[in-house]
Amino acid sequence: MVIRENYLKKIRPFYNQDLIKIITGIRRCGKSVLLKQIIKEIIDTGVKEKNIIYVNFELSDYFDIKDAKELDKYIKGKMVNKNKYYLFFDEIQNVKDWEKTINSYKAKYEENISIFITGSNSDLLSGELATLLSGRYVSFQIKPFSFKEVCEFKNYEMNKYKLEEQFLDYAKWGGLPQRFNLENEDEIRTYLTDVYNSIVVKDIIKRFTVTDLDLFNRIAEYIVTTPSQTFSADSLVKYFEINDARGIGKTTIYNYLEYMCRAFLIDKVARYDVRGKKILNGKYKYYLTDLGLGQILNVSKKEQMGAYLENIVYNELVYRGYDVKIGNLDNGEIDFIALKNGNKEYYQVCYYLADEFIINREFKVYDNIKDNYPKYVISMDKFDMSTNGIIHMNIIDWLLKTE
Repeated sequence: MVIRENYLKKIRPFYNQDLIKIITGIRRCGKSVLLKQIIKEIIDTGVKEKNIIYVNFELSDYFDIKDAKELDKYIKGKMVNKNKYYLFFDEIQNVKDWEKTINSYKAKYEENISIFITGSNSDLLSGELATLLSGRYVSFQIKPFSFKEVCEFKNYEMNKYKLEEQFLDYAKWGGLPQRFNLENEDEIRTYLTDVYNSIVVKDIIKRFTVTDLDLFNRIAEYIVTTPSQTFSADSLVKYFEINDARGIGKTTIYNYLEYMCRAFLIDKVARYDVRGKKILNGKYKYYLTDLGLGQILNVSKKEQMGAYLENIVYNELVYRGYDVKIGNLDNGEIDFIALKNGNKEYYQVCYYLADEFIINREFKVYDNIKDNYPKYVISMDKFDMSTNGIIHMNIIDWLLKTE
């Protein structure tokens, strides 16, 4: 088991606080395992197991708990003493009006209870919960395994000269933890197909009452098989005018993209005007939360290693806690501007620095950036091509480095 210290260190200070801890992320990214790691740490401090209540609403044991009233009855039956209780609710979005029960516990038990919640859609942080608990919760988004976590899980030697095959496997099939227990690509494809279908059916079709499943799948397929591309609703409308006899309006496209984002299937990243220092509306880039979920839909397109590497760097920056934007310049684009704690880093990503044209393209874009924040070029090249203060790194080295 990989101890997900990157997340535990962020959540740990809140174990005994009365703020509700909300943990979100795509299905099968490891939220349940993370909860069990938190439970173990709490027990290790001396808390009795009987004062820890764990409910996973995706298990058949708890299928009878369908609404707030039944949830309240179950929890009250477990709280048999006056000691502090730690409540863990896994995939709580399956319970109708669960927010009311959580809010009532928050008011009734105050500091004598600590609540942890997970869910597979971002709606946990919106709607009635946000209204009821405004300012009284903290949230954490969980990602699939980083490449460094994959190496820990598989006990790989962390050396770029020995990890290229494993990295290419990660770039193709992603980092959902359970897939690393499977033996071959057929098993992996079957597993990831089931995960994708579960996301679409449970977190999108059912939740948002999508009636045209075929149309949704066409849009989803287009997005997830062309990662790291800049899209606007207008460009997608034009694409589907050519490739689909039915007319598709911008509103429908906006809605479907939003549903995919809310189910954590993709992330929408805004473009930032470096000179004007403002967010540019209209055009966004979309990155897959897990590249393996794009691979199962990619039955005819060539592998796009440059795009895959860009997607991996984006996910890693988010995993490391950066706020990430696309940098827009008058005569070019910076792949990523990464912001954290008042500091800034710039990133260019490519497959290989194969010739002078590509080298100039990746390095010279920084001529337009006059500040002294770190500037990186990330690629598969194993030789260091750093120049003029611009740091070049092999992507495996960069993924394995300790911040």
